[in-house]
Amino acid sequence: MKHGVAFRKFSRTSSHRNLMLRNLVSSLFEHEQIKTTLAKAKDTARLAEKIITLGKKGDETSYRRAQGFLLKPAVLPKLFATFAHRYATRPGGYTRIHRLGNRVGDNAPAAMVELVDNPRDLKLEMTARAVGRELLNEQLRKQSPRSIINHGVPHAKVTIKKELKLGTSEYGDLRPRTRWNLQKVMKYRGKEALTELGGKATAYIENLLAKPVQEFKAQTRVEARAADRSAKRQNPNFVEKFATPPPRAGAAAPGELQPAMRLAQGALSRPARPKKVPFWLRSRVLDRPQPTPYSLQSLYK
Repeated sequence: MKHGVAFRKFSRTSSHRNLMLRNLVSSLFEHEQIKTTLAKAKDTARLAEKIITLGKKGDETSYRRAQGFLLKPAVLPKLFATFAHRYATRPGGYTRIHRLGNRVGDNAPAAMVELVDNPRDLKLEMTARAVGRELLNEQLRKQSPRSIINHGVPHAKVTIKKELKLGTSEYGDLRPRTRWNLQKVMKYRGKEALTELGGKATAYIENLLAKPVQEFKAQTRVEARAADRSAKRQNPNFVEKFATPPPRAGAAAPGELQPAMRLAQGALSRPARPKKVPFWLRSRVLDRPQPTPYSLQSLYK
């Protein structure tokens, strides 16, 4: 029977353990999202909430205690200004832990601990995508996919306002669980967050609508090329047509192996890497004159 197990020791001395947790809390306040093991994330979240409570008090004693705990003095203005204003109406629960499976290497359970309502709030992103997906499914029940693609989907902000007023058991455009997550995310946020969430949901709907269109156009190009090849076999005087470019500059169609960013960085103008020559052929190959590598810059000289 284990007695006196008050907290996690992490197989460290008390000084090492306290310094590690202070460093994790300081990094959490600096980046507002950190990734660590699940056990460390739980203790980091527990201490971070206590320090945020000191920041909300705002007196000199709380400032001295926070200054003695945090390892990065640059975080103190952020604690007593940004976090105190953000969590002024929230009674508690300033952190959130997301489990990320097991870590590669030692197979330890990994997790991400974050401050709620931060600019990169993961729960807000997940809720916006769920809202967008369910609103699109609701529109597909009423209209055909072609009409939705041609006319688009109304902005999700109007629907989100209606869903925030409904109860969990009432009928609406969203599922009860998604509505509950939406109300939980928006409980202590202002009108700016409503516009942000609506914009993210609408952007995700447009992304879902653009994917089948791109796949259809890619399939059409493949079928056109196959038809051109078959026509070229039948008629030797046939002139092959150029493939139609993507509808948007830099948009890589499904199936393309070369990304647009790789081409933008000058992949066409870079010469190929020299192949490794066996040692018994190096003397013969190196004596030959080497060709000049091709470059697009030579076209403008």
